[in-house]
Amino acid sequence: MGKYVVRRLLWMVVVLFFVSLITFLLAFAVPGDPAKSIAGTHATPEVLDRIRRELGLDQPIYVQYGKYLWALLHGSMGYSYETQLPVTTAILQRFPATIMIAVYGILFELLIGIPVGMISALKQYSVRDRAFTALSLVFLSLPGFFLGMMLMYFLAYKVQVFPLGGYEGWTAPLYGILPGLTIGLGGAAWYSRMLRSSMLDILGADYVKAARAKGLPERTVVWRHIMRNAWSPIVTLLGMDVGWFLGGVLVIEVVFGIPGIGWQAWNAIQTQDLPLIMGTVLFAALLVTVSNFVVDLAYTWLDPRVKYD
Repeated sequence: MGKYVVRRLLWMVVVLFFVSLITFLLAFAVPGDPAKSIAGTHATPEVLDRIRRELGLDQPIYVQYGKYLWALLHGSMGYSYETQLPVTTAILQRFPATIMIAVYGILFELLIGIPVGMISALKQYSVRDRAFTALSLVFLSLPGFFLGMMLMYFLAYKVQVFPLGGYEGWTAPLYGILPGLTIGLGGAAWYSRMLRSSMLDILGADYVKAARAKGLPERTVVWRHIMRNAWSPIVTLLGMDVGWFLGGVLVIEVVFGIPGIGWQAWNAIQTQDLPLIMGTVLFAALLVTVSNFVVDLAYTWLDPRVKYD
């Protein structure tokens, strides 16, 4: 296990390096001039040249990337061109809003997807199974922005149960329910289908038949023998969702007017704010790699048969 952990940590460093390199190259491949975004389209050539020199944009791309990596190794992601704030500070200021969406989204995924998946598997081909399958296909097909606007229209505008949008901090949790439900419904459809498929593979296993032959209660058979071995795909999806949601869900943040990391990254792309783009992408990549690493370690707890070389 120790060797595996060290190897995975080294691979995380390699992955983050290539993510930073590709992001840096793509940012420079986009047409435009960050100096014009800062000074405005009517700035004189002298002003633009001065801004490029101050920001180091007049240097070759490999020199700029080398300086960026050197600063990154010393714990600095640079300063935003637009706000002049440290990139780390800018990200952490927006992170609570993104966390709120992620927490609600994951809760709705689990609270809806797991019971639906269990019922569908245990009542295969029943009316409920067919109904849940149809609903799952509907929510998997609906674009997030459309589902979000429908929820906002019916539950915030017509019924006025929830706020129309915005973010008022964790002291106002109602602002996170509709965004979380929007991403949670689509995710719950995936969870239910994956859990149903996993449980159906296990229901016919010999050890399940033996447990039932011994006269064990159905609840014990389901939770101790079936669910314990059906969690693996759910944990995999959960790990991916945690990293993905915490990295910013752009569409949902824009629809509900939530100033999270995704929205911040989109604004940075519009203004060609290279340090903020780099910082946001690296932060999201770090969250994804860490969550996947935690999921891999969790497999040993869920299934002791899993061994790491």
